[in-house]
Amino acid sequence: MDTIFALATAPGKSGVAVIRISGPKAFVLGQGMAGSLPAPRGSALRVLKDAQGEFLDQALVLCFEGPSSFTGENIVEFQIHGSPAIISAVLNRLSEFDDARMAEPGEFTRRALENDRMDLAQVEGLGDLIESETEAQRKQALRTFSGHLGTKVEAWRSKLIRAMALLEVTIDFADEEVPEDVYPEVGQLLSSLATDFKGEIEGSYVAERVRSGFEIAIIGAPNVGKSTLLNALAGRDAAITSHIAGTTRDVVEVRMDLKGLPVTVLDTAGLRETEDEIEQIGIARALQRAEQSDLRVILSETGTAPDSVIAESSDLLVRAKSDLTDVSRGLSVSGKTGAGVDSLVDAIHDRLVALVGSVGTATHARHRAAFKAAEASISRAQEGIASDLPVELVVEDLRQATIHLESLVGRVGIEDVLGDVFSSFCLGK
Repeated sequence: MDTIFALATAPGKSGVAVIRISGPKAFVLGQGMAGSLPAPRGSALRVLKDAQGEFLDQALVLCFEGPSSFTGENIVEFQIHGSPAIISAVLNRLSEFDDARMAEPGEFTRRALENDRMDLAQVEGLGDLIESETEAQRKQALRTFSGHLGTKVEAWRSKLIRAMALLEVTIDFADEEVPEDVYPEVGQLLSSLATDFKGEIEGSYVAERVRSGFEIAIIGAPNVGKSTLLNALAGRDAAITSHIAGTTRDVVEVRMDLKGLPVTVLDTAGLRETEDEIEQIGIARALQRAEQSDLRVILSETGTAPDSVIAESSDLLVRAKSDLTDVSRGLSVSGKTGAGVDSLVDAIHDRLVALVGSVGTATHARHRAAFKAAEASISRAQEGIASDLPVELVVEDLRQATIHLESLVGRVGIEDVLGDVFSSFCLGK
């Protein structure tokens, strides 16, 4: 394979920049620029020079010997001063070496996958970790990156193999009496797997919300204080406020970090009967987005839902304008003074944390599809056993379930998803 190199830190001016080299000639390139290299897993200060021996920069040089490295290959890293001019000079010098080239996006991580340093789910976790903006996103990505899904896949795969082995015993004794009834244990194994897969499928929808952000819709009558509340939550004038009813015509979205959770708060048009065609469109959009949101905050001066909205148990009913009314029970806020906003934030956080608690190890749509396919295969196997189908057909269904599980960590069917997985990675990863 080619020896590849790239800037591993963000482009632009910085205090320190890291340039990574990986491949069979990584040590040769490192010696060509630094003169000598520290021992593997060691570090040392070295002067980097160009082809004419001219000074480029003083760098902290680190070496990692394959296969015990991130990519599974020999790796050299230069920690240089983060001047764009120095970065450019070092990269230009590296490009002058034979059999060395600039890495493609995600190529370092792809080599780690190909050299069995990571599985496909860990690669996705690494991508999510790089993109994480909130504490919840960081924790979820780190759980996937640490190999939690791969560990579970191995346990599920062992159960499937055990079930197949038990069933194949009946094939070996086709013309004789089977020494022991294997079907009760097989049934227990398959029921356990089906339950686990259902939980992963349900949790994957919430996991996607942790990655993309929960949507919280503020709905209520005109001029009840929805936009003022949004501004109070955002800490800035994100929405126009006015005493004129119907000021908000479209959905105003503000993305924020709510106590470690990624959320997008939606300010919607006031719900009322109107002859204004544009306002009617805004109200229709408000109801549609509120229906699709993860949580509805119903704001009213009475603390009850307006006639056009059927309150559900998952909704938060909030009394508005607490600075002007007597509030003795339930949630109440004043967007104008900020009173009660902290309590509302706590209530929203508690509702979302309850949802996050259902997250399993499946965090992407690809994971959900694999679990659905595996669950369907197990269901067919259970039906086959109940219907006395030939054991060979039941075993084949379980073998298909195993294949779907193995696709989660990239053991099979990997090529058709690699392009999508690595498309969001930067050059240095």
